[in-house]
Amino acid sequence: MAIPEFQSFMLPVLTVASDAKDHSVSQFKEAVAPIMAISDVDMKEMLPSGTKTRYEDRVNWSITYLYEAKLITRVRRGVYQITDRGKQVLAAKPEKITVALLNQYPEFIEFNKPKDNGTEKSAPEPASVAMLTQTPEERVESGFQELTDSLANEVLESVKKASSSFFERLVVKLLVAMGYGGSIQDAGKAVGKTNDGGIDGIIKEDKLGLDNVFIQAKRYSEQSVGSKIVREFIGSLTVRRARKGVLITTSTFTQEAIACVQNLDQRIVLIDGQQLAALMIEHNVGVAIAKTYELKKIDQDFFDGE
Repeated sequence: MAIPEFQSFMLPVLTVASDAKDHSVSQFKEAVAPIMAISDVDMKEMLPSGTKTRYEDRVNWSITYLYEAKLITRVRRGVYQITDRGKQVLAAKPEKITVALLNQYPEFIEFNKPKDNGTEKSAPEPASVAMLTQTPEERVESGFQELTDSLANEVLESVKKASSSFFERLVVKLLVAMGYGGSIQDAGKAVGKTNDGGIDGIIKEDKLGLDNVFIQAKRYSEQSVGSKIVREFIGSLTVRRARKGVLITTSTFTQEAIACVQNLDQRIVLIDGQQLAALMIEHNVGVAIAKTYELKKIDQDFFDGE
């Protein structure tokens, strides 16, 4: 089963605190999983950023929401205890603690209301499904991923429309940005010069040139790269006694093509269009930073040192 939606976590978190004892954040995380019957596999599910697990994020935000609604109180750094208000909520035996339930408390309304950014205020919009099922951090990451996916599609379409020579130069710039080839000047001397036997170029593996990586680039709009092209590339490496190769395409590889590079003496990496676009975005090749946001959190050490 998948990790339950965000609101489902608040009642189990408050239930753990119902003994009126002090509970650390780590204790909440340990105790909530059995209550919700969350498997070890689901516990390991990561947020898109890979910085933390989805389970950890949802427990953290449940604690925050309950704290802001004054159902629990912070007794010291990272340690919480149920309040009289929290006991009253549990005494009512709710099936679930939701954002709608928490909205009866003015402290939570103040915490959760849209902040005034200087623009003209409009009537509040009803809560979206995402707001009720995802934590704020999840919504930020989901929005970022959506923008990144859209950008990747634009990048790939632009590459497909470019000339073959531009694509060759792009491959060079990307590999150099990833740390191969030493410099654009060094790499440019190697790539696109051999042009025979299924090899489009050679680039140094590192700045010291301890090994070479052989390259082939296929700029296709729709056609997939099949096993025949991959086998020819493998043969070209074998003839040269080369150990490493990269085959890059703007389209996709067939399953037969992917199978060709498994269990080989050589190390051959296949990069399809989606991976190409993702690498270009990651290494800032063909894209520019439009805006930067800093996601900050409270420095509890600062306040604990008072």
